[in-house]
Amino acid sequence: MDVDELFLAGPADEPVLRLGESIERGRLRKLVSERQKQLRDAGLHTGGSVAVHLPPSLEFIAHVLAVWKSGAQAILVDHRFTAFEVNSCVERLAPQFIVEPAEPATGMMRGFRDTGSVIRPLDGGRAPGTGHALIQFSSGSTGPSKVIGRTAADLVAEVERYTRIDGFPGAGHQVVMLASMTNVLGLVGGLLNSLHTGAEMVIPRHTGKDGILRTLVEATAPTVLIGVPSQVDLLARVADPPALPLFRRVITGGELVRDALWNSFAQRYGVRIGTMYGMTEAGVMAVDVLGEHRPALLPAPGHELRLENGELMLRQPASPYLGDPDPSRWSDGWLHTRDAGTVDASTGRVTVLGRLDSQVSVGGLKVDLNEVEQTLAGAPGVTEAVVVHDGAIQAFVALDGGGTGAPEIEAYLRQRLAGYKRPRAVYVLPALPRTSSGKPIRNAEALNASRPGAAAPS
Repeated sequence: MDVDELFLAGPADEPVLRLGESIERGRLRKLVSERQKQLRDAGLHTGGSVAVHLPPSLEFIAHVLAVWKSGAQAILVDHRFTAFEVNSCVERLAPQFIVEPAEPATGMMRGFRDTGSVIRPLDGGRAPGTGHALIQFSSGSTGPSKVIGRTAADLVAEVERYTRIDGFPGAGHQVVMLASMTNVLGLVGGLLNSLHTGAEMVIPRHTGKDGILRTLVEATAPTVLIGVPSQVDLLARVADPPALPLFRRVITGGELVRDALWNSFAQRYGVRIGTMYGMTEAGVMAVDVLGEHRPALLPAPGHELRLENGELMLRQPASPYLGDPDPSRWSDGWLHTRDAGTVDASTGRVTVLGRLDSQVSVGGLKVDLNEVEQTLAGAPGVTEAVVVHDGAIQAFVALDGGGTGAPEIEAYLRQRLAGYKRPRAVYVLPALPRTSSGKPIRNAEALNASRPGAAAPS
């Protein structure tokens, strides 16, 4: 992958990043070269492997690009992982080096950090046995994370794919990025696309609603906000938002957008929410960036999607999974998305209906948990909802601080759902647990453990 040509070429004085201060392309080029030299001095060679365990920062960006410029493999380890999780990643993949922050990262709502870095060689590290340039981990929203590898050619193809998506930001735009750069949307749709096209990627210092709004107010060019629905929902709940004359578009990924959120955001800001559908395994797969065909999406340029037994399948020539020959996930050139959907034969547009495993049997009757969840999300006061089946249907919700509680929610559901579809129990949580990429966790054990007063696992 030609890092210089794809991501660093251009006028030295061109602003390409804003992390509190504006960072020009020339400064980024110099920093990447310095980090490449430090990696080389530490012993990294072409074909080596480096785990990058840094918070969102200029150091993270420079090191990822420096690893690739060195012809090595970058393993992205989320900075929010515990020491146990980091050690598990290191044991599974045996990188030769790990890049860590010079000081502990603090502050849960920080969009980025001003941090130094330390390159540490690892005992037992080895050169990767595959030609993958990037290793990431799946979201883990329904179970253990999978190890996913992507080649340089795959990443280049995705960067070019973004340039062919009508309405996706490029030169002359500012991109306010809320998605983590450890995840595929923030890394490729945010960082790499912006560096390639000349858009300026802006990361808010704080990712609460005030920090996001402040960043939008300070915009100096037509601005597109990219994140997950839960982040956009923060803005939709601002009763009297400030004037944002340069705010042009919102693009979300990671989960379905509720009708209530789509409508309330349009009313507050006069801006439609565009949608992207993708996976860590393949990047962006289908889009409706301009919000014109909701809920239908058009396959992203170069991608082919089809339906098989109600499951959306993506053509992919090789399995993206490392050490996983499971044919239920990839077989015969097709990736099993495990998402239910439809494909319109006349237009080719795709509608994502939710997880394929959302169909459960209750007393011999079929129940679609997506239907239950969407109904529940419409209940007064409900801001988030997840419905799972663990022997019985259970619902977990977060509220907006009003007077609504579990009894009122259950009464609401009694009017709208047949008895066999209704949750056996509704649990109110302060906030729904989410993965590092912002997706709601749908693991029943993890959800039950998050209930107030739940017993700690033995």
